[in-house]
Amino acid sequence: MALPLSQLPQEIIREVRGRKGLAFLAFVVVSFAVLGAGFVWPYKYQSETIIFVDDRNIIAPLMEGRAVATEINDRTSAAKELLMSRSLIEKVALDPEIYPDAPSDPAALEYRIANIRSGLSVRPRGDSYFSIGFSSTSQMEAFRVAQRLGQVFIEETKDRKRAESRNAYDFIDKQVKSYEQQLAQAENRLKEFLSENTDGTEQEANARMAQLRNQLELAELEKKELETRAASLQGQLSGIRPTIRQGRTEDAYRERIRILEERLDSLRLQYHDTYPDIVILREQLAELRKQRDQAAEQPTDVSSLEGEEAVNPLYQELRANLSTTRADMATVETRIESLFRLLEQQAKRMERIQANKAQYSELTRDMEVNREIYDDLLKRREKARVSMHLDIEGQGLNYRINETAQFPRTPSGPQFSMFAAAGLFLGLAAPFGAVAGLLQVDPRIRARKQLEEDIGLPVLVEIPEVRTPFEKRRDRKVTVLIGIFAVLTVAVYVTIVVLAQMGVI
Repeated sequence: MALPLSQLPQEIIREVRGRKGLAFLAFVVVSFAVLGAGFVWPYKYQSETIIFVDDRNIIAPLMEGRAVATEINDRTSAAKELLMSRSLIEKVALDPEIYPDAPSDPAALEYRIANIRSGLSVRPRGDSYFSIGFSSTSQMEAFRVAQRLGQVFIEETKDRKRAESRNAYDFIDKQVKSYEQQLAQAENRLKEFLSENTDGTEQEANARMAQLRNQLELAELEKKELETRAASLQGQLSGIRPTIRQGRTEDAYRERIRILEERLDSLRLQYHDTYPDIVILREQLAELRKQRDQAAEQPTDVSSLEGEEAVNPLYQELRANLSTTRADMATVETRIESLFRLLEQQAKRMERIQANKAQYSELTRDMEVNREIYDDLLKRREKARVSMHLDIEGQGLNYRINETAQFPRTPSGPQFSMFAAAGLFLGLAAPFGAVAGLLQVDPRIRARKQLEEDIGLPVLVEIPEVRTPFEKRRDRKVTVLIGIFAVLTVAVYVTIVVLAQMGVI
């Protein structure tokens, strides 16, 4: 049965006191072993170059929408991938300033490349900063490699950005020239099609058809108006005599009275009513009115022997208007016939257009698609040109060395002072730890509780260990001797540590 935990500290102290020599030997071995490990431990020195990602320069808002700056989303990962590439590491491995006397055979070069890759580290330092570090057992190597890695990274990034923007511009320029040729070919095909098919488009034919129908409707309305006018004129002619008799007829008197009244009105505008000519005209008008009234009282079937037949002007005027109206009707009818012929021609034209509609739509669609892509590529080419100049001049997203690599003064990781402190602590803890482990596996009964739980009976009496005065004196001598050796050992240990820190050892 295992020893109860409550009795464990007492038993550990009793066993250590009983085996002072072994405990002291364990302390010496463990502490000096850890101190020796501190002497042989391969200490590594690390140097870092801090890189600043300049993506907020003044050119960005000015060129927004007109240029596309090269972007890097995951900057730390992208930088690490670039730094781990063989081409970049090989530049560092072949640098004579870092490895002046290094052999140039392939095996040695591969060893240096593997060494650089194993010691390389890239860590983020906020949103716009990251560090490029290198660890090595040599302080000078760590410093020079970290410094050179930062320089090579900046140079390689600029070269890649310029190459990327240049390749993008060249690619878009080739596409622009290609689509320019395709657009010219599409335009030539459409020109050839239109030259062979002169009927025009469906929209033009529909517009012409609508125009002809509108003209036909207007011509038919005009024809109906002329027919109505001709019928009206014909009815008026039927109620008017073609000729009139001049003489003592009522019509003759009415005509002479009208003429005299016009003369009288003209004179009254210039003279008074007492003017002699006005008086004479008034007397003549009175006499003519009297004669007219007498002529009107005569029967209408009695012909005047003194008068003669003359053409009725009103009849002539109506007859002329009727002839003009009939001529207009003939003109309108001719126009209507012409419009019907034109409508038939437009119908045939529409049939031809519908037959060529699919081919015309395909040619038009190809030209519009090519033109749209061509215009878009022209804009993109100009943006790519500006972006290329931005990368050439170092604008847009740019990397700068914010802090150059510093010469490492102290090693990174566990240092010699830590090994020294750990040696004393582990040396003191080793005897107690070893005894605690042995007590857990030792089958011997060391406490009353162990025995009671083992046999199931209570222990009545516990006899303590009794030592003689000689044993006590011997134990004190051994304790004092081991204490002196322990003090000397610690003094030697501290001396070695101090000398090592001073660089003497």
